Amino acid sequence: MKNLFCVQDRVIVITGATGVLGRPMVLHFAEQGARVVFMGRRTEAGLALQREASRGAGSAEFIACDVLDKTQIEAAYDRIMERYGRIDVLINGAGGNMPGATIAPDETIFDLKTDALHGVVDLNLFGTVMPTLAFARAMTEARSGSIINIASESALRPLSRVAGYGVAKAAVVNFTRYLCGELARKYGDGLRVNAIAPGFFLTEQNRTLLTHEDGSPTPRAEAILNHTPFGRFGEPEELLGTLQWLASDASRFVSGTVTVVDGGFDAFSI
Repeated sequence: MKNLFCVQDRVIVITGATGVLGRPMVLHFAEQGARVVFMGRRTEAGLALQREASRGAGSAEFIACDVLDKTQIEAAYDRIMERYGRIDVLINGAGGNMPGATIAPDETIFDLKTDALHGVVDLNLFGTVMPTLAFARAMTEARSGSIINIASESALRPLSRVAGYGVAKAAVVNFTRYLCGELARKYGDGLRVNAIAPGFFLTEQNRTLLTHEDGSPTPRAEAILNHTPFGRFGEPEELLGTLQWLASDASRFVSGTVTVVDGGFDAFSI
């Protein structure tokens, strides 16, 4: 019987892959036998991850790339197509926040720094749009492919403080749904576009916001955990099952969706 979840030999491109959430994605898909090409701006971290991931059943190749630099993206596309001839899956993992685009407890919306807001929107929205415009070309030519965008809990409901990040991730959700119809109607039902909305995970960017130096939760972290039925933060590996499903034939009739992975946060009221 065919394994619908199999991704062996699929060419999977992952952007923003050297961070806390991206690293397990690279390791997982390499272990699953996929041909993983992953990108990030931190060359030393990328090469170290390449060495580790190459022990899997598949392969892993790091390309230093800034997802906001069209020249670098095009060069990465040419390199991938020259080596593999196709792109089966694109995971747009690049994203992040900036202090100036947040509202501290003692600030108001009028303290929002528009330059930082521009930066957050550029990184999260254009950091998703620009790689998609480049790498999806291979999918449209093959009339087959899966694009998986990384949204956020803040895209689904406005969360306090993260004003810019929420706006940017909400735009990613809208782009996901738009692109679902755009690609399928013009290039066929072999092209799918979906998003994952992670709940709260400890990352390099939010660790100081959510934990004290001794590792204990801050008041904001306590509020989050009290609103999460599971009562804990997510582990990065807990995104992998949903990613595997969306990258494989198991989700062949699934497009335009946002799958929430949050321990029940979005479903919980009081």
